[in-house]
Amino acid sequence: MHERSSVAELAKSLRAELDRYSPGGKLPSSRALVERYRVSPVTVTRALAQLAAEGLVVTRPGAGAFRAETRAPATAGDTSWQEVTLSADAASELVPRAVDASGVLVTLAAPPPGVIEFNGGYLHPSLQPEGALSAALARAGRRPGAWGRPPTDGLTELREWFAREIGGGVTGAEILITAGGQSALTTALRALTAPGTPVLVESPTYPGMLAVARASGLRPVPVPTDADGIRPDHLEAAFRATGARVLVCQPLFQNPTGALLPPDRRREVVRIARAAGAFVVEDDFARRLVHEDAGPVPPPLAADDPDGVVVHVCSLTKITSASLRVGALAARGPVLERLRAIQVVDSFFVPRPLQEAALELVGSPAWPRHLRTVSQELKARRDALTAAVAVRLPELALPHVPSGGYHLWLRLPDTLPESTLLAAALRAGVTAAPGRPYFCAEPPAGHIRLSFAGVAGPTEIAEGVRRLRTAMDELLP
Repeated sequence: MHERSSVAELAKSLRAELDRYSPGGKLPSSRALVERYRVSPVTVTRALAQLAAEGLVVTRPGAGAFRAETRAPATAGDTSWQEVTLSADAASELVPRAVDASGVLVTLAAPPPGVIEFNGGYLHPSLQPEGALSAALARAGRRPGAWGRPPTDGLTELREWFAREIGGGVTGAEILITAGGQSALTTALRALTAPGTPVLVESPTYPGMLAVARASGLRPVPVPTDADGIRPDHLEAAFRATGARVLVCQPLFQNPTGALLPPDRRREVVRIARAAGAFVVEDDFARRLVHEDAGPVPPPLAADDPDGVVVHVCSLTKITSASLRVGALAARGPVLERLRAIQVVDSFFVPRPLQEAALELVGSPAWPRHLRTVSQELKARRDALTAAVAVRLPELALPHVPSGGYHLWLRLPDTLPESTLLAAALRAGVTAAPGRPYFCAEPPAGHIRLSFAGVAGPTEIAEGVRRLRTAMDELLP
């Protein structure tokens, strides 16, 4: 962390001094910069590389660093013609493929400095296995053929590892390695559905999946959920009414409700889909985000599905880092060939160094230690946030305390609009995810989702809730 800040500070100083040099003028030598700013040669090299990436300097091996030539200002064009072109296709489409990424971007956008981030979708850096990831990447780079072309389905060893993790007789031959869970969902929906057709989804559900469906020209149809997940009676009726051939669900620690589908419903969901001649896309995103007090968790739906009803999606990203985009699709039967064809056309394959690094990571002694640490930390943070909400935000209803995942799903009072609360919260220095993007139809009430995985720890959780209290006091009588 200290090295990173030193690089940033040196780059900032050099950036401020560039006006002293004419275009093409030579900057001081690396040795002179080391002595002047009292930093290491590595820091100087990285700072100059950052300025070079910004197009501000040019480095020449053996000659030094020079101020880049001034670029000509960009010519302002007229892009208004695109409005007609982009909307023309909508006239012939049953479902316009307008892309709304707002529900995804709210969990990806970095908050302003000093703002506590309750809307994050990934582990805080303090929970990420940065040391183990760095070591795995270094070892992967030394593997023979690490920069060669991998098999299009993925490395055999990695496919077999995912198959063992799923269990139930799933084999490596039934696995495709993907660039994370989002890519796998996109491939699955494109392979299993046609533009204009309905796809059944839990209500509420993951906004990123809704965005994928709509961008593919699909029509998401909500199926109500309760504290135990998707309701089989409504699911059966939805299949009859729509003729849908795909259901997307999260049986384990559902996003955003945290619900865990009980055994009887698990069997019913697969049975109902099989009777309708439909696939179940199982988004198993939270299996490695189990809390310490969860007890045994059920296996994936795909582990008990010899008939190939379930297309299984999983990923290493949530439990490691947003940048380790390695996931898997598991499927049985002819559908596997269609999934493979879509994946190859879209992306060819996942970069081999990333697959090799994933193999190194999950095969290292650091992997089980990391899983245990995250399990303990998520429980502690969940408990801290749950207690703080109960004491300081009693107006917010918490219908379910999850035993896995990384967030709480809170219902707002009818008198408190989501957008108004979130704007006040940002003024108070805290962010949360709005509930509206989690519904594909009109929501029954206002909600917010609070993530406890993307914050630094209990102290920051307490301060974030205090700021939310400040925002609510500004709005409630």
